[in-house]
Amino acid sequence: MAVGTRPLVPSRLRPGGVVHGSSRHPTTVLGGYVTLMKLRVVELLLISTLPAMILAERGWPPTRLVLITLVGGTLAAGGANAINMVVDRDIDARMDRTKGRPLVTGLIRPVQAMVFAVALEVAAFVVLWAGANLLAACLALSATLFYVFVYTLWLKRSTTQNVVIGGAAGAMPVLVGWAAVRNDVAWAPVVLFVVIFLWTPPHTWALAMRHADEYRAAGVPMLPAVATPQATVRTMVWYSIAMVVASVVVLPVSDLGWIYGVVAIVCGVLFVAATVDLGRRPTPQRAMRVFALSITYITLLFGAIAVDVLVRYGV
Repeated sequence: MAVGTRPLVPSRLRPGGVVHGSSRHPTTVLGGYVTLMKLRVVELLLISTLPAMILAERGWPPTRLVLITLVGGTLAAGGANAINMVVDRDIDARMDRTKGRPLVTGLIRPVQAMVFAVALEVAAFVVLWAGANLLAACLALSATLFYVFVYTLWLKRSTTQNVVIGGAAGAMPVLVGWAAVRNDVAWAPVVLFVVIFLWTPPHTWALAMRHADEYRAAGVPMLPAVATPQATVRTMVWYSIAMVVASVVVLPVSDLGWIYGVVAIVCGVLFVAATVDLGRRPTPQRAMRVFALSITYITLLFGAIAVDVLVRYGV
């Protein structure tokens, strides 16, 4: 991976739209606890859970199981995010987009946040174990442990590979969803896991390009903060190509049909093209467009899985 010292394009210009992972500054304690969960991030995690359940069931799973799995997944991811905020409160204080978070402003104390986070994790484990099965509960817990101990405490501050390896935590919900239905892990969810794992770096680095100067000031070696824009985008392109290949492999492994196949190929080509185009003029505004496109891509891809299965096998 090529790493340079030339500064990134400044990120002072703020394009419109919602920034992933950010939130309005909470003014009440209740709002502070909700902010700790980073529910906008959780939304992305749940996007992969339900289609994985539909694929495992080859139709619509029992609605009760769907609700239990989504609630358990939300609690687990929310608890992990809260712990992340406790650990990273010093970093958050040095970044414009995070300095209004409740642990930075003092709205909530760290010990309160940790009690809240642990309570969420316990509740998630109990909900998934009682309502789905032990495997689903253990997979959700392992995602939290990986996110906290491997990504947050170890990788984030020490290597540009932080979101590459740490992305495994964000890919776990697809395994949780499958396991909740089938009580096992098969090749189909594993390949979907790989798709999300490969999607995470270009998705995250696009946002990080917009905030590269803040990461640099906070001492976080996110790739765009230490590499040239060209080097960053080249790496994003390779991950994007690998992601599209993995998404096509899903087709035979999961026995999906033409609906998923068309969406995977068309959306994949468009995403790679947009990433390549970013390398020609890597401005913060264009990086944010790629970031927004990455969310659209993963939503359409997993939505196509659900539609493909429901059309072929019925609700």
